[in-house]
Amino acid sequence: MSALPRPLIGGRFGAGVSIRSGSGSMTHDRIMRFMPVFDSPDQASQFAIDQALVWIDTHGPRQ
Repeated sequence: MSALPRPLIGGRFGAGVSIRSGSGSMTHDRIMRFMPVFDSPDQASQFAIDQALVWIDTHGPRQ
């Protein structure tokens, strides 16, 4: 999982995250971008990571 904060016009930041699964030629990257904007890249990153953890918990591999 990698947070992908991005600068926006006006000095704020958007949140995004990449969730990678698989290995070798079977690697898959799921990229998600989120609507809220944040005052810092750290805030945007934390939001993205929190959302990714919820997604992984809901959609991740079943035991």
